[in-house]
Amino acid sequence: MSGTQDGKEQEQAVPSEAKLSRFPPRRQFFAFAVVGCFLLCACGMTTVRAGAWIAGILSGESSATSEVKRAAAYPWPSNSASLTVAVSPSVAESLRERAGKFNGLRLRTPDGEMMQVEMVTRSSSEIVAESLQQPGFQAVVPDSSLWLDLIEVRWATLFPTESGTLTASRVGQTTLFAVSPVVIAVQLNAAQQLGWPHQSIGWQEVHTRAAAPSTNFSWGHPSPESISGIAATLSKFHAGAGITRGLTTEIATRADVVDYVRQAERAAIVLGANGRSHAEPMQGERGANGEEGKVKGPLDAFVTQEQAVIAWNRSSDRGLSWLSGEGKAGPVFPNGQLVAIYPKEGTLWADYPFALLELDGRAGPAVTRNQRSTYRAFTRFLLSEDSQYALLEAGFRPVDLTIDLMAEPSPFAETGIVDPLSPQTLLTLPPQPVLEIVMDAWRLSMPPVNVMLVVDTSDSMKGSKLSGAKIALQGFVDQMQGDGDRIGLVEFGSGVKQFGSLHMLDAEGRGHVLYMIESMQAGGSTRLIDALWAAQSELTDLVDSEATYAIVVLTDGRDNDSEYRLRDLQRAIQGGQNQVFVHTVAFGRDADAGLLEDLARIGKGRFYRADETTIEEIYRQIATSIQMTE
Repeated sequence: MSGTQDGKEQEQAVPSEAKLSRFPPRRQFFAFAVVGCFLLCACGMTTVRAGAWIAGILSGESSATSEVKRAAAYPWPSNSASLTVAVSPSVAESLRERAGKFNGLRLRTPDGEMMQVEMVTRSSSEIVAESLQQPGFQAVVPDSSLWLDLIEVRWATLFPTESGTLTASRVGQTTLFAVSPVVIAVQLNAAQQLGWPHQSIGWQEVHTRAAAPSTNFSWGHPSPESISGIAATLSKFHAGAGITRGLTTEIATRADVVDYVRQAERAAIVLGANGRSHAEPMQGERGANGEEGKVKGPLDAFVTQEQAVIAWNRSSDRGLSWLSGEGKAGPVFPNGQLVAIYPKEGTLWADYPFALLELDGRAGPAVTRNQRSTYRAFTRFLLSEDSQYALLEAGFRPVDLTIDLMAEPSPFAETGIVDPLSPQTLLTLPPQPVLEIVMDAWRLSMPPVNVMLVVDTSDSMKGSKLSGAKIALQGFVDQMQGDGDRIGLVEFGSGVKQFGSLHMLDAEGRGHVLYMIESMQAGGSTRLIDALWAAQSELTDLVDSEATYAIVVLTDGRDNDSEYRLRDLQRAIQGGQNQVFVHTVAFGRDADAGLLEDLARIGKGRFYRADETTIEEIYRQIATSIQMTE
């Protein structure tokens, strides 16, 4: 079928690619049953909304880079047939390859517009956050249907309806095209020491091995910003309570369970969406391997998806970003074979829902009729025989149950390191209140945080800049939830306008900090170094060896009136009693990026660029980074 044929015909059947190698069409009942049972559950899951418990995850999520790049709401033409899809990092490469093949077919809509599909990589938090605004994409593929549930819950909160009326949906048609179970990827020799392949291994064995003082076993997992992180964190509560099902609020908050989870969190490398962990040195520090900004390693085990294990063993990628599906933390496994362990207590699945967003034109262009046609055509293409085999070759499990996972040359038939008959047991998600506790588990192992917020309110910050900064700062304060966390504030212009010493974030202290933020007013010049001097003086000589100390500075201009110099500040920060990390935010194009980069280097922190559309996300990212730093 050529690209010039009638569009209606082309929507009815997507042409097949040239048929290359094919797997034998033999069936294996048990392998089908494993995937089939999951797909039945997944289909039901997409219609049952998980609830607001996931909303808390957003406060700990961030971009993989120091410069957050939102998809701009480009005013695409009303007849556009180009579909932009925001995809999870762990499936992005495979979907880009499929999109290239699809675009090569040169299909057209009934009115003659060329169908094109483009992929943009986004973390789950970015997919959710941007979907609630006016994104530059029209469809999404997160790693789990749970994120679609979150979009719907938050959309209903943003646009409530009267009682008895139907709630407008933000998520439209949804299709599953591939799945992959969450596994524990273990180095071959470490797996054998755990008892593989002769005995079943579970989360409990991994926790016990990592906590044992006589062994040198290290493991890690993503934070609960991905389906892999949710599974790993839930397992700690189950292990601490000695159960595999039925976690309740009473059990999850029991002193012995909380203590177990706290120790288990400290025994693991927990990575956030930006690929950083509380066990990882800040930018500029040297890790155990002598490399800058890397996780101290190597690890013996890491929680990820089955597909990542297959890719690793094929030498497709040696980076942790592939294994975690997030970030750029660098390699944590030495070269060598990994084994996929399917925890005997149960696990979760990544189901990769391909969903069309119902952009209704409230804040930007609506999804066009032609884009809907492209979505349907690409959906059929992903479910075609060619695509299902291509996804299988990449290590995913296809949703086409007629495909034999154990027939050559399927990656599941190559070795015994992955098992198409597993997992035998699925973890069940507890009720909303319990999951809120689980999602906040990483805080149990975090030291208290002392943060000074340094804010430029010079004359150039008037108007929307200052309004946006206030919202971002208020969000930062809200995100700090540790029992011992303290925040202070330095507002500056021609001098220090407000100086708020560190306040414990109880109800009174939190209210005081928020009041100071709200009362900020623009005016004056920019005495940046002097303001930083005041902030570091508050932190450097405090006596609390367990705490984390940080300064977060925002400016939109250049230092033009300070009495202190950069070298004075450097001596004070590097010579003080406490290690003070300095994170800097260049707000707009006129900020002195060179100076701010130097300050971040001196303070072993990070430099960020922000504008009025990204400032809130930047401060969420900084808050997470600070809280996960030891």
